[in-house]
Amino acid sequence: MSQNNLSAQGCCSGGSCSPIAGGTSQGVLLKRQAEISTSFQYIYSNNFQSGTKKVRDYLDSYTSKYQYSRVAYGLTKRLTLSLEFGYYFDKTQIGLNNNNKVSSSGIGDMIIFPRFTVLKKETASTENEATLGLGYKIPLGKYLDSSVVFTDPNTLKNYYTPKPPSVMTTTGSQDIVFYGFGFRSYPSKNLRLFTSIIYVRKGWNPIGQRFGDYAGIGLFAGKTIYKKLGLILQLKGEWVDKMGYDKNIDMLAKYNFDVLSTGGKKVLFIPQLSYSYKTLSFYISSDIPLYQYVNGTAIASEYQFTTGLSYRFMARRKG
Repeated sequence: MSQNNLSAQGCCSGGSCSPIAGGTSQGVLLKRQAEISTSFQYIYSNNFQSGTKKVRDYLDSYTSKYQYSRVAYGLTKRLTLSLEFGYYFDKTQIGLNNNNKVSSSGIGDMIIFPRFTVLKKETASTENEATLGLGYKIPLGKYLDSSVVFTDPNTLKNYYTPKPPSVMTTTGSQDIVFYGFGFRSYPSKNLRLFTSIIYVRKGWNPIGQRFGDYAGIGLFAGKTIYKKLGLILQLKGEWVDKMGYDKNIDMLAKYNFDVLSTGGKKVLFIPQLSYSYKTLSFYISSDIPLYQYVNGTAIASEYQFTTGLSYRFMARRKG
């Protein structure tokens, strides 16, 4: 396989560049309320693009299986603190003609994520809320690894090349997550409208790479359609900036990574079904791409499904 076939856009990776899986909007919990939640995200793509045009000379397929878990606690009625973790069961890309399979698995990142309600107001017909969050992402997994590309039949010596960032479990950088959430409910009409905005300011990793900043905005509308069964429709826009890198390092030669094939933008439609039983909630959603543009030649979104489960309870006060 050529070097171009092995290199990939490591930031988009066929799915979201946000460290928060599922794009679930989050407000705050009640004072002394705790939440334990987890979601599983599955991504599959054999959609590879140059700009907006599909190409068939890049890879055969890309897959990702990701578990995202959160433990949160309401410190006050306005302030919630959560610890969030990601784990990849598998990230795999397969080269043309089903050759050169490259994969990895393992822990991803940890995010320390406080959120504070800056506005909470009820009127005779509406409920209104605005929340701001500031998170700190710490990489725990591998951001650089290599795989065998050739074994000398005479000496049995293995020769290695760096794996593409698209299969690594983290970018290796410490990032800052800026978050905003707005909510308006019309209880008499059984209608909920909300929006979430997230901006991830990426840091530099130890090998001189700074993956492009990420911005995402989601517009949601939700209703209870039958007893405890809810429907949420989301329109989401995502943008990923181009990668920054140490100009003294040839990324393609040293790390097998094409910096010109980083960054892009997309618009997604995301329907979500949810079911609630007392304090237990379950949801399933699917990301449907409406528009995608990638810089250079890169992996684009095709199929993405997320299912999640959350449990909330009141923690007992000591004494």
